[in-house]
Amino acid sequence: MHIDRLLVRPGLLAALLVVASLAVSHVTGIFFVFPSHAQHGSLPHSSTLEADAAGLTHHGHGGSLNGWEGSSEGIAYSERNHHIAGWFVILMALTELGHALRLPYIRWTKLLLPTAMTGMGLFLLIWSDHEAWPVGSMSFTQTFFGHDQEILQHKAYGVLALLVGGVEFLRRTGCVEHVAWAIPLPTMAIVGGFMLFGHSHGIHPSADLIAAHHAIMGALAISAGSSKLYSGWQSGALKTGGSRWEILWAGLILLIGMQLLIYSE
Repeated sequence: MHIDRLLVRPGLLAALLVVASLAVSHVTGIFFVFPSHAQHGSLPHSSTLEADAAGLTHHGHGGSLNGWEGSSEGIAYSERNHHIAGWFVILMALTELGHALRLPYIRWTKLLLPTAMTGMGLFLLIWSDHEAWPVGSMSFTQTFFGHDQEILQHKAYGVLALLVGGVEFLRRTGCVEHVAWAIPLPTMAIVGGFMLFGHSHGIHPSADLIAAHHAIMGALAISAGSSKLYSGWQSGALKTGGSRWEILWAGLILLIGMQLLIYSE
């Protein structure tokens, strides 16, 4: 049928986004897995001494427990990045909240969400990790095809944000009109939320606090994406605003932004 043909391409895109995220998470060992040292506190004293003696490094680039990770400079860099990301997310949330409440708005404001999402994606790809390409000493290959779980996940978020931001820009400018093109946005929220449960900042003295922050944001993201999807299923059109589920979606995204603003290590 004609409708089936219309659904194939956007439906395939949503499926590919899910598969790509799951593949990255599986390969890097971060999906549903809390790295033993990063998520369950710092190393025991004896292990710490052995690690320091052996020159154990974070990311394999000289960032030992007494180096970048957990240092005042490393903490400041990480907190600043989370806070900047928080402002991007809050901008997205306010745009979606206005849409859900059917508030009058200037025509161009509908592009704020894809603009903010694209900006956040570029920010993550460039500045997510101080030692990673293009701002650090690591090469492109080491950054995107290495074994550092934290860097790979940050870059995966950046790529997903760029892809979904691009889809939302096309959708909101009328270049793609089928309702199924709205699926990637909540899908990214759900997949990204699950990935946060396994996010690690390496060997860090505040590993438990970091894990708690990410678990809260992960739960909020999964709930937000699910609300958005349910709203679309209930209304028959994911782009139709005004439902309570749409308001819940926007409110949860706003909470994620606030959580990022108060993020502390």
